[in-house]
Amino acid sequence: MPTDTLETLPRQYPREFVPAELEVRGFDDVAPLFNQLLAAKLDTPEALETWLRNVSELEAVIGEVGSRIHIRSTVDTTNPEYKRAFLDWVEHFEPRLKPVMHKLNEKFRDAPARAKLDRATYGIYERGVLTRLALFHDKNVPLETELAKLTNQYDEIQGAITIPFQGAEHTPQAMAKFQLEPDRNLREQAWRATAERRLAEHDKLNELYDKQVRLREQIAANLGLPDYRAYAFKSFLRFDYTPADCDAFADAVERVVMPAVKRSLERRRNDMKLEKLRPWDLSVDPQGRPPLKPFSDVERLKAGCSRIFHQVDPELGSQFDSMRELGLLDLDNRKGKAPGGYQSTLNEVRLPFIFMNAVGVDSDLRTLLHEGGHAFHAFAAADQPLIDYRSAPMEFCEVASMSMELLGLPHMDEFYKGEELKRARQEFLTGIIEYFPFFAVVDQFQHWVYTHQGCTIAQREQKWLELNERFGGGVDWSGLEPYRRNAWQRIGHLFWVPFYYIEYAIAQIGALQVWLNSRKNGPKALQQYRNALALGGSKPLPELFKTAGGKFGMDADTIKPLIDALESALADSE
Repeated sequence: MPTDTLETLPRQYPREFVPAELEVRGFDDVAPLFNQLLAAKLDTPEALETWLRNVSELEAVIGEVGSRIHIRSTVDTTNPEYKRAFLDWVEHFEPRLKPVMHKLNEKFRDAPARAKLDRATYGIYERGVLTRLALFHDKNVPLETELAKLTNQYDEIQGAITIPFQGAEHTPQAMAKFQLEPDRNLREQAWRATAERRLAEHDKLNELYDKQVRLREQIAANLGLPDYRAYAFKSFLRFDYTPADCDAFADAVERVVMPAVKRSLERRRNDMKLEKLRPWDLSVDPQGRPPLKPFSDVERLKAGCSRIFHQVDPELGSQFDSMRELGLLDLDNRKGKAPGGYQSTLNEVRLPFIFMNAVGVDSDLRTLLHEGGHAFHAFAAADQPLIDYRSAPMEFCEVASMSMELLGLPHMDEFYKGEELKRARQEFLTGIIEYFPFFAVVDQFQHWVYTHQGCTIAQREQKWLELNERFGGGVDWSGLEPYRRNAWQRIGHLFWVPFYYIEYAIAQIGALQVWLNSRKNGPKALQQYRNALALGGSKPLPELFKTAGGKFGMDADTIKPLIDALESALADSE
């Protein structure tokens, strides 16, 4: 298992403050180092800069331990040792860490030399520290611990779901393959079997979500904030847009994206010669061709994506190859594994780890290209001296990943030939258009939940249905209402990191700009993209987008030319 290799990774960045031999097993191992940092004199800019590097180094050492624990808890949700380690971390380590990190932030705020630091270098860091100080409250530490435990419960529930179908047990990810089969009856049976199995967990997940929402509302109340949305926007350091901008995005999707979505779905309905589209008609090839099968095993997936990355840029390809060699990829789907996919950075060795659930379908290829973009971001920003600058705001982190999906598009012949190649590209571009409404639904749902304190389960389900009607594109859900009203429960972000979803929409806008730039300017556009990745989080969002060759925006005037370009590219490929 890839996690077995985590202990033997090369350490390219030697420790300068943390003792080289120190192994972090508990908070007592690092307490003396925190005491040393809290006692330091910070009366000159040089002393403060050294202190900041030391704080970053200690944060990286601790953060990597936490990342490894989290990775293990997701690669095998049934392992009691991994579960114990995770719970010990969130129950005993993190509650002691948060107050001392707060004290370090206060020490930075009060440092005599802070005013003498170069604003161009440290301004973004300072802004983040001051915001985190404003959001800290002792009463919230145990609430955050409880939230972490509830999130782990969500992973356990989802990881345990299997669906009996055609004489075998399947994970939900594996069941998705049946939605690509030309046999409509088979698709419907598989869809209903999966939906029914998920519905069996709806009471348990509603109870869990209610607990999370109440805890989050209390966190906001403890800080004197009007609601959890206000807390979330501050905690995500969203300085460049507001909830009103999110509403404007939703309006823009309704005005300039939904017409394109409806045109796309109408073409699908006509091609399939159906009176009405049903949920099990949305993933299959409308021409009735068999599912795209880009690879038969994960080794083929790794090898093909390696060649794509090398064609995009040889250095990126070499970085991906190093991940393969170091065992930093866990890609296969299996029972007991947490759902979804992610890239996690091991902060001390400054190397990325990719987790996903590949079952041999086209979307698996997109997922690895996507997570590969995150990994290249981690490589590009690894030399940033402050740990806060080694990752960008989430809105731009997703530009890194979504752009890589698009930059890999010209090289899909590594997996497909002839008509299949044309089809794969068309399906991908169509999927981008059709996914914009889902971004709006999930984002607007969360705005409503957290600004309607005390809302009931029934009210929540009704709001989900209303939003799906507002951003529906002509799919017939009659008779399927129980499944539809609970469909939000499969979206892990709602449980893991509330309000983390509009980032995907903003990033898709940025990624499409990178793609259009690459079609016009080739190597120059790629260099702009890589220059932006190397900035990490050291610059504000508008500057990151500008460096990448685009502009920051989420309104109709920004989105419409991108949708027009997508539809034009689709028309050219017919």
